[in-house]
Amino acid sequence: MSATTQPWTPADLATLARIYPHMRTKDVAVRMGRPESGINYKAWALKIRKTPEYLASRMAGRLQPGEPAPVGLGSRFPRGNVPWNAGRKGWQAGGLSVVTQFKPGGQPLNTQPVGSYRLVKHKACGPRLERKTSESKGSNDKRWTPVSRLVWEAAHGPVPKGHLVVFKPGMVTTVLEQITLERLECITRAQHASRNHPRNKSPEIGRLVQLKGAITRQVNRITRAHEAQQQPQGQPA
Repeated sequence: MSATTQPWTPADLATLARIYPHMRTKDVAVRMGRPESGINYKAWALKIRKTPEYLASRMAGRLQPGEPAPVGLGSRFPRGNVPWNAGRKGWQAGGLSVVTQFKPGGQPLNTQPVGSYRLVKHKACGPRLERKTSESKGSNDKRWTPVSRLVWEAAHGPVPKGHLVVFKPGMVTTVLEQITLERLECITRAQHASRNHPRNKSPEIGRLVQLKGAITRQVNRITRAHEAQQQPQGQPA
């Protein structure tokens, strides 16, 4: 029987509450004709859990007292085991492994020198040209700086806190020679967020975004109401 993804009926929920706590989830899925992932999700959502008796049984797959050790048990670390390399701080492996080890101060083969340029895609600003300005450790933004910011700071000094250097509307470019002071402006983060809001980019897109939000809220409200009505009050005998 193929698994179904049909909506849960009150009878389905009652069956799930009755058999899930006492059976393997795989067997529950076969019996109800639903995917195992769907069984697990619905049981979790309704807070239906396995019984202690089931978890202690052989069906749960746990080790049973007095039974032969399963395959792999003999290779586990015993309680109180001392690692073979205990006390060997700084111990080096032998053989040819030393040849391939990272050396102190080593750099990846694709490391670019200070002054190099790269083109990156930024979620908020789109494509932009950056220049490597240092070899600082940490994230890339500590080593790479947008060329637009470098050009603006060369004329006006450090960017004020809470502000961004952006291209003026319709003047975005990634060509080095075209990134000039006349194309740039320094605005607040609030201004940047407002400028990139869908309703300011296009009235039609703004209305669609509002409609999508209203539909999503209605779907969530109906779903919550439906699940509250279908949730069993107790497990049937």
